[in-house]
Amino acid sequence: MLTAAVRELHRSNPGVFATDVRTSCPELWEHNPHLTPLKESGRGVTVLDCEYPLIHESNTRPVHCLNGFAEFLADRLGVPCPIGSVRGDIHLSPRERSARSRIHRRIGVDLPYWLIVSGGKLDYTIKWWNSSRYQAVVDHFAGRLLFVQVGLASHPHPSLSGVIDLRGRTTLRQLVRLVHHARGVVCPVTGLMHLAAAVPVPHGHFPNRPCVVVAGGREPPHWEAYPGHQFIHTVGMLSCCSHGGCWRARTVPLGDGDERDAPNRICVDVVGGLPRCMDLISAEEVIRRIELYLQSGAAAELTPQEIPFARAAVEG
Repeated sequence: MLTAAVRELHRSNPGVFATDVRTSCPELWEHNPHLTPLKESGRGVTVLDCEYPLIHESNTRPVHCLNGFAEFLADRLGVPCPIGSVRGDIHLSPRERSARSRIHRRIGVDLPYWLIVSGGKLDYTIKWWNSSRYQAVVDHFAGRLLFVQVGLASHPHPSLSGVIDLRGRTTLRQLVRLVHHARGVVCPVTGLMHLAAAVPVPHGHFPNRPCVVVAGGREPPHWEAYPGHQFIHTVGMLSCCSHGGCWRARTVPLGDGDERDAPNRICVDVVGGLPRCMDLISAEEVIRRIELYLQSGAAAELTPQEIPFARAAVEG
């Protein structure tokens, strides 16, 4: 999200600022043309601890999360910084753009694939959907779409069958490159959703990378949804999210001492281990949204010639 704010800062104020960043995710900033190496103690350098207080108004103002850091910079620097493009700003080197996909290198054939995430971080378990429903989605498209499962090894990501399993086998930059070649994404509200919008698509692909997001009722859709995404939410359908996202963190307390175990951070309506807002979203609904991409031509099924290679890649 910060990449978008830095892009817009330079777009709206050309030649005025030199910027550098210190983040926990430096791989997201590789090849970014808006960065200039700066020393924090250098003459004329101002250090800003970037925040996005706008999140506290997300249920009442019709703004996207990308506006959070942008408004913060505009306020602190006293300059305009409007969001002109609703996507982050991830850059690829010419070598990365021209390289074959990891899936191509793995199986020797350039097959179209979708990325899928079945879990997430323990700090926000309220975002999780049932892994059996993700499996139902994969099973429905067997022989039609090739899914590649991703996720950090340190986070719970239930294993799916019928997929190429790359859980715990990618760095962040490798994930960026996987997203670059991906024809679509299926995930909850997570970093992969943001990458689906921010990472450029190869020449010849559909301009907006298809992405189906299982969102539930935690976040207001206008705050999270990107153009071209199918953002499946249930905000307004339950009393706990009748006036916007509930912004709670966990389905049940985990007893790990985290502040997110506080009563005001725990879901108030749990059904079968899921927040009711997520339980309301069926596998059939996610399937329907993917089918819409296929029917409209935004995504394509495997060809008869590609199906045997995809089947071998999954079985191998």
